[in-house]
Amino acid sequence: MVHERSSGNRLSRGSYVEHEAHDDDTVLRLAPRLAYFAGVARHEHVTRAAQEMGVPQSTLSRAIVRLEADLGVTLFARRGRTVSLTPAGRTFLASVERALAEVERAADSVRADADPGAGRVAFGFLHTMGSETVPSLIRAFRADHPRIRFTLVQNYGEAMLERLRAGELDLCLTSPVPDAPDLVARRLDEQRLRLVVPDDHRLASRKRVRLAEAADETFVTLEPGYGLRRITDDLCAEAGFTPRVAFEGEEAETLRGLVAAGLGVALLPPPAVARPGVVELTVTAPRAVREIGLAWLDGHPDTPPVAAFKRFLLSRRGALLP
Repeated sequence: MVHERSSGNRLSRGSYVEHEAHDDDTVLRLAPRLAYFAGVARHEHVTRAAQEMGVPQSTLSRAIVRLEADLGVTLFARRGRTVSLTPAGRTFLASVERALAEVERAADSVRADADPGAGRVAFGFLHTMGSETVPSLIRAFRADHPRIRFTLVQNYGEAMLERLRAGELDLCLTSPVPDAPDLVARRLDEQRLRLVVPDDHRLASRKRVRLAEAADETFVTLEPGYGLRRITDDLCAEAGFTPRVAFEGEEAETLRGLVAAGLGVALLPPPAVARPGVVELTVTAPRAVREIGLAWLDGHPDTPPVAAFKRFLLSRRGALLP
């Protein structure tokens, strides 16, 4: 039975591959001639169509003949150099015009995105940088580039790197700074992390604390896979303990809310706006910081707007954060 299933799968796959290859071959043969066909159909005259498209009449005539041969269908009724569409030709023209219009829209879109003065940048960044850092950066950049457009994506670091690799992002601000052979990354700044405790906590009257003093506390953290979670685990290990995690979340301000509710303590970057109900302590040991870096796909050519924004961000090295 196993052998029969395996054999069946091989036959099915072989048939599919053969059909797929045939379809690809048809597209390769037909595609270059579609614009010629639409031009002749528009003018209903080979000579006038050739003049408009700037190609020799003989080239145009041969292209139409080959297109009909490949399709196995007569597209034009001929009367000298004047032609008229057959019923099959009219049916084919409707689809060809839609296809050519879609290609034209796609070409216009990519040209617009690459426009030096008004193109588009797909920019990713960490959730914790969305309320203050990124808006400030874009406002400063647009002072000199007022028409450049942005597609903004907030996510955690690993997810953004996946989108870089998929070509969905041009640049991203992330932490930790990635070290991967297919990426280029530049360290831009570092952000001090604080131990956030409820305002009635035993440590709340302090301004500074060693992380080891929180070894017996319950922690609220980001989920595994987030850069800040990895940094939290590493800092706690350096302080000599494994954090006892009660709650895992996806957003730093949610964690602050959990701390304010007395459900644990957290290592977090500074908030954009002070949160009531919590106290934020400077961690003196180990040195509690996270590096912020700019990453992009190695070997990926930049459009002019992406190159301009990349230069701007790199120029902010050491002064990225408000």
